[in-house]
Amino acid sequence: MESSLPYVGMVVQQFAQVGLLIVTKKAMLSGMTTFSLVFYSSASGALILLPLCFLIKRSARPKLSFHFLGCCFLIGLIGFLVQIFGYAGTFYAPSSLISAMMNLIPGITFLFAVLFRMETVDCRSFSTLAKSIGTIVAISGALVATLYQGPPLLMLPSHSNLTLQPLTQSANVLLGGLLFGIDCVIASLLMIAQAFVLKKYPVELIIMFFYSCFVAIFSLASSLILERDLSAFSLKTKTRLVAVLYGGFFGNIFQLTIGSWCVRKKGPLFAATFHPIGVVLGTAMGVIFLQDTFYLGSLVGSIIILIGFYSVMWGKAKERKLVDENGVNNLESGGEKAPLLSTKDAN
Repeated sequence: MESSLPYVGMVVQQFAQVGLLIVTKKAMLSGMTTFSLVFYSSASGALILLPLCFLIKRSARPKLSFHFLGCCFLIGLIGFLVQIFGYAGTFYAPSSLISAMMNLIPGITFLFAVLFRMETVDCRSFSTLAKSIGTIVAISGALVATLYQGPPLLMLPSHSNLTLQPLTQSANVLLGGLLFGIDCVIASLLMIAQAFVLKKYPVELIIMFFYSCFVAIFSLASSLILERDLSAFSLKTKTRLVAVLYGGFFGNIFQLTIGSWCVRKKGPLFAATFHPIGVVLGTAMGVIFLQDTFYLGSLVGSIIILIGFYSVMWGKAKERKLVDENGVNNLESGGEKAPLLSTKDAN
């Protein structure tokens, strides 16, 4: 039973992540803005995390120095951009496309890891070659899914997708795909920043608390400056209230806690291989609950992305196997380093 819990945990996490896409999209279609949604979700997440921070031993708590707060400010700013671009892309693009593009994050993270010298590239190594080619293939698949729509393959008779948007369906898909593509790049950069910060301050709950506080401050300030519409913060409708509560708990806390526990139990590769489940769930739930249309372009792009994704994962698995066999981080055969980063799912 204990050995099966990580499998159950990752499947539940994928359900929670795709569910977040559904409830937030419904809230935004009801008139809620991205800034107000991010503010409420982050603020509620911070309130939940505040009492949990006191459970950490006093000796393990970092001092509230300028450097520590500056690090939290940095990842808070990056996290704010991740959520803004992510929610904006979710508003315009079908859930099937958004779920498929989440698989870009491992490949882009690998590129950033190489850039920041957290991974070593050796063209003579099969694992590095597989990760490099897989990254290029995954990005190509995202471009196909975004730029090529094709004929509809699955559509409910009561289809009324995105009736509140002023753009055409093709323009919506293109804009949403581009916004979420930018979101994947920033989300990968956030993982790199978190790796550096957590290496110096290994207190996830406290960092998550300050992270949520800074994101809430950024979103509130941006809304007051750019929108100046206090009605966007109204929670009178049930849809908005559900989105806020769901985003605060499942979006900011639950997914990260479950994912971190599974990574600790089974490793980052195990957690990353569950991303494709989100593609299937996103497609099914988008069609059922949002009347999204599933197009041929999304299918073809998803298949290409999955091929690239599993190529990257195969390279990391090969690399990990060699590290385990040799018992060292710097491999004589390829000169590669053991993976230092875990890959993300869409929160």
